[in-house]
Amino acid sequence: MKTLLVSDHDNKTLSEATAKALSCAVSLGGEVDVVIAGKGCRAVAEQAAQLSSVARVLLADADAYEHVLAEPFAALIVSLAAPYDAIVAPSTSSGRNILPRVAALLDVMQISDVSRVLAPDTFERPIYAGNVIETVRTTDKKKVITVRTTAFPRAAGGGTASIESIRAVADPGTSQFESEELHASARAELTSARIIISGGRALQSRENFTKYIDPIADKLGAAIGASRAAVDAGYAPNDWQVGQTGKIVAPDLYIAAGISGAIQHLAGIKDAKIIVAINKDPDAPIFQVADYGLVADLYTALPEMAAELAKSHA
Repeated sequence: MKTLLVSDHDNKTLSEATAKALSCAVSLGGEVDVVIAGKGCRAVAEQAAQLSSVARVLLADADAYEHVLAEPFAALIVSLAAPYDAIVAPSTSSGRNILPRVAALLDVMQISDVSRVLAPDTFERPIYAGNVIETVRTTDKKKVITVRTTAFPRAAGGGTASIESIRAVADPGTSQFESEELHASARAELTSARIIISGGRALQSRENFTKYIDPIADKLGAAIGASRAAVDAGYAPNDWQVGQTGKIVAPDLYIAAGISGAIQHLAGIKDAKIIVAINKDPDAPIFQVADYGLVADLYTALPEMAAELAKSHA
């Protein structure tokens, strides 16, 4: 069994998601090669080479790969596919964008959001917002897989893989980059944060996120998340959204303030080690999954929590 892992990076740093997807790729058995495609991304290839169990790093450095457009990326992956039994990518926005196209070009089915490898041809994946775990067995000779990275540990370091430069393939030219808006933050990325505090629609405004959520996040060194309802209402940016249609997270501690616990949100936090819920409705669904629940008005509870944290950090 030979596997090609499609990396996720920003041309400077290899994402944590790639290191976790590597653990899934390794569990398939056999060698794992990692492809790094981007522009000016030699440093990313060097980071990938240091991960354990990586046989080779294939580096494609070209203008066409700078902005992770699905069409040129997929063309590159398909050109490399022949010797591989499986093509794997983390289930990030780029992985979910690229691999369906790869699967279509190879005329095989994609297996999405794999959470467990039972055998090289048999996998588990969550469906129905995580309420059902589906077992999938494929007869395709080539497996195309995206990985739910919260279900796998980060691959260890200590690797010494070789780095081989490969040529870019012809760009299909069916898409082009126009612009991007980046939300800069000094806080940890949601998908890799150890502690997350999220707010719901009950916060009622962006100013209240700043007033009530930020002080606690600052004291705990936490990332900030939000429910879809809060994002749709404009109280929080899109990249804060946690849930089935947002980011799947697995922190050591997840604090949900003013979040009722819609099934789509619960699907995104099911792998959190400890869930703390604060809601004034004692019948809120969030309490059914919470390890600790506080029935209280968040406008009273959060300032009290911030005050106690300030004492402990004094």
